[in-house]
Amino acid sequence: MHKIVFTAVAATLALACAAHAASFPATVQEAPLRAHLAFLSSDLLEGRGTGQRGGDLTVAYLEAQAQAAGLRPVVGNSYRQSVNIAGVKALPQQSTVALVAGGRPLSLTFGKDWVWAPGDAQPVHDLDAPLVFVGYGIAAPEEGGWDDYKGLDVRGKLLVMLVNDPAPTSAEPDRFGGKSLTYYGRWTYKFEEAARRGAAGVLLIHTDASAAYGWGVVHNSWTAERFQLADADLGTGLQGWITEATARSLFTAAGQDLDKLRAAAEDKSFEPVELNARVAGHAQAAVRTLEQFNVAGIVPGTDPKLKNEVVIYSAHWDHLGKQGDTGDTIYNGAVDNASGSAGLLAMAQEAVRHPARRSQMFLWVAAEEQGLLGSAAYAARPLWPLNKTAAALNLDSLNFVAATKDIGVRGSERSDLGTMAATTAKAMHLAIAKASPDLGGGYFRSDHFSFAKAGVPAFSISGGRDWVKDKAANDGKQKAYGPRYHQADDEYDPSWDLAGMVQQAQFALNLGRVVADAPAMPAWKKGDQFGKIREAAGR
Repeated sequence: MHKIVFTAVAATLALACAAHAASFPATVQEAPLRAHLAFLSSDLLEGRGTGQRGGDLTVAYLEAQAQAAGLRPVVGNSYRQSVNIAGVKALPQQSTVALVAGGRPLSLTFGKDWVWAPGDAQPVHDLDAPLVFVGYGIAAPEEGGWDDYKGLDVRGKLLVMLVNDPAPTSAEPDRFGGKSLTYYGRWTYKFEEAARRGAAGVLLIHTDASAAYGWGVVHNSWTAERFQLADADLGTGLQGWITEATARSLFTAAGQDLDKLRAAAEDKSFEPVELNARVAGHAQAAVRTLEQFNVAGIVPGTDPKLKNEVVIYSAHWDHLGKQGDTGDTIYNGAVDNASGSAGLLAMAQEAVRHPARRSQMFLWVAAEEQGLLGSAAYAARPLWPLNKTAAALNLDSLNFVAATKDIGVRGSERSDLGTMAATTAKAMHLAIAKASPDLGGGYFRSDHFSFAKAGVPAFSISGGRDWVKDKAANDGKQKAYGPRYHQADDEYDPSWDLAGMVQQAQFALNLGRVVADAPAMPAWKKGDQFGKIREAAGR
């Protein structure tokens, strides 16, 4: 794996990158990018949904286009990598599961007051487990020995947790990333940690501020079919969310003060609190298994030795598919992420014509919208050895507005990729976009993070915001996309100026070329948070 060290070759890499970046041989073309974008986001592909017909058509298209571009299969004769997925949908009408506090069941409505589903892909659970409040549910030795569990055996217990990280203080302004969300604050980590400890389940307390989105997002996700890897580590028997109002009712009925316990959870001296409450009853869910596919193709390297190492460019091909029975039922996902998938196809066409010293892989991953499942499956069973993978550069939602004077490289600073990205940007006469606190934990929500957790330097390249011209108009276009995100009207518009998309794809290809031709693979910087997470998880 890539070691987490102050790399001794950083200066050498910087000099080599600067020399190489003076001339980039491959030029991404707008015409193929636009054509792929228009088709991938068309109604014909029905929103590229996981487990839906449109997803199958998308894989077939990407496979054919990868072959037409001249990419070679990575293994054997196939461009496909199987991803086995379990689909799970809670059946509350067929269930009797309830929260019982102070000896009396709470009156709760599924969807309105709470949501839940099995995390272990099992259709039936008979539950009778005590509830324990474990603060933020975090165990982070490097954060001054922070441990919300304090050695408590939580096997067979249902854990109630806060979302996000403990807040920074005047004495510790940088704890848990300061204003930026860390991986410990992500709900995915909290489920994972509870499962590692053998808990019976987890309920997260939702607030708009701590989750960074409203209850409607939780409702829409958890009342629909949810997906998880069928052959990965299983979650707990029951996991879900409760509203803040439900949490208040639960804690009051259990003889506790939610606000006092929240305040206590802000200090590392916090001790778990057993509630006078239980989860009890029969939980029923519909479970199915399905096979999806990552699509991958390779441009072999030219150097006799370095060709055994690879640079990966990735983008997720899936979106939300068809939903509902009335109105516009197709969630086309033009920006998210037909744009990234199209960008990779246009990049591959040029990379084939101009191979680099190291090999280059173009990887379209499945089921990102379901929790980075395709990239997680790749990291678990890589097509190329991870210790021979120099970097993973991800594209997710390209700039559909206009060309910019800057480029976003958040997360690159965690490794030598930061130096390489800065050198590449300078050669392209681009500035690095101004850094801001990662309040929503964006670094943990795109496919590059699956590679980062597995030891590969990785980040997602994002579009800039310093428009070359028409600042006010372009700011308005960018802002107007917000309400379209994950909605049925994220659709392709033939009038779009794709100069920003081309620019973003060109930067990704140029940076990948710098990495592919460098004398050594990039390394993580000392103290990187994800190295500690990997070590804690035994990776």
